[in-house]
This record gives sequence, structure tokens and C-alpha cells, in this order.
Amino acid sequence: MITKSQPIGIFDSGIGGLTVAKAVIEALPNEDIIYFGDTARVPYGIKSEETVRAYALEITRFLLKRGVKMILIACNTVSASAKKEIIEAAGEVPVLDVITSGTQKAVSLPNHQHVGVIGTLGTVNSQAYVKAIQSHDGSIEVSQQACPLLVPLAEEGWIDNDVAVQTLHHYLDVFKGSGIQSLILGCTHYPLFKEVIPKVMNGEGVEIIDSAESIAASAKTKLQELNLLNKDGGDFHCFVSDRPQRFHELAERFLGRDLKSVDVVSLD
Repeated sequence: MITKSQPIGIFDSGIGGLTVAKAVIEALPNEDIIYFGDTARVPYGIKSEETVRAYALEITRFLLKRGVKMILIACNTVSASAKKEIIEAAGEVPVLDVITSGTQKAVSLPNHQHVGVIGTLGTVNSQAYVKAIQSHDGSIEVSQQACPLLVPLAEEGWIDNDVAVQTLHHYLDVFKGSGIQSLILGCTHYPLFKEVIPKVMNGEGVEIIDSAESIAASAKTKLQELNLLNKDGGDFHCFVSDRPQRFHELAERFLGRDLKSVDVVSLD
């Protein structure tokens, strides 16, 4: 039986999912959170779907052993490749993912007929957002742009300097005059650029859809529906599969807060 005091489990292939963790902390400050970053095997985007599913199921089992009451897939690659298998493995524990949450936000906007998506090469090539959006409404046009350099820029903390701005122009200028009404940030690193992107888009009136905020809002709604909101928590615990020192440094930058510790665990 799931109880209110159990933690929320969040996982990603590495560091980017901490933008989801930050959004969940802000939306649900009384919830305990367990975050797992698979830093030994990042990146997932270059691996086969079979390998990604195997990794994701290992992490799912780890989180279930830690007694989580909900699992948030904070990785677009895993969301596209392994959501079905994770839901089956999780049993009664609800599972939410960033692609579904970002898509639901986009299609809920009124009179919306053209959506832009930026993501990694793997996410864009998977067509996951295109399929998800058009499964809701086949008349909605979707324009995508892969932005591979944004991940290393985010991890260097270069989010608003000249290099970042010029890189964003390189990727986003393709959308100017296209008529997109919203832009989904289809990688969990990309919310770090959320303040800069509207300036680069030059006031085109495009609504920015932050999938981290979207999944945090979905998690809150789901916990309310299940009467599982916690009132007495707030602990945040990080686990990684390798490189805890580097993760610790980047995590504090992503979260904007100090971390007590980062624990290394083996999933074998």
C-alpha cells in the first residue's frame, strides 16, 4: 500500500533531470525526493532502444526498492523508448514522463496549430514529440530542431553569455517567421536557457513550454487525485552510478542550492 510519506523517485541518464527535480521541489516543497543520475552510462541518446530499456528498468527497480510512491522519468530518451516497460514494472506506483507532460501542455493551449520542439539529436530523430502531439490532434503541425551544443553549454554554466546567445541564434533562427505558437524545451538541460530563449526569439509571441515545470504540475495533480500529498517532508537525496564529485558540483548549479551529499550505488 502506497502512503503519503513515501518519497517521489526521479531519474535521468545524468545531470539534466535535476531541472525536473528543481521544478518538483518548487511545486511540492513538502515531498521527499530521491534522484538517480546514471552518470556511469550517460549519454543514453547514442545507445540502442534495447540498451536504454535495460538501463531504465534497472533504475526503476532501484527506486522501487527505495519505496517510492511515484516515478518521474526525467529523460526524453527513456520517455521515448521505455515508458511502457517502466509502467509495467512499477505496478501500482504511478509513472509520469516529460514527453507526455510537455505534449499535454502544448495541446491544451487554445487555437494551437503549430508547435516547435527543440531537443537532442536522439529525441528529434525518434519523432517522439511529433507522434505524441499528433496522436492528440493530427492537424497540429510540428517543427523540430536538434540543438546538440546546448547540453555542454548548460553543463559549463554558459547559459547567457555571447557564446550561448550566438549558439541559440544558430538553432532558433529557423523558427523565425515560421508561425510556431509554442516551443517545447524537449531536453531537461534546456530550461536553464529559459530566460534567454524569448530574447533570441525576438518577441515573436511564442509560449515557452518547460517540460520540467509541466511534469511537476502533473505530479502534483496526480498526487492530489490519489490523496498522496505529503505535508511533513522536504528531504532531497541524490544517487549516481559514477563521478559523484562532478555531479555534486553541477547539481548545485542546476538546483541553485547546496547539497549535503551524493551517494554512489551499483545497480548490479
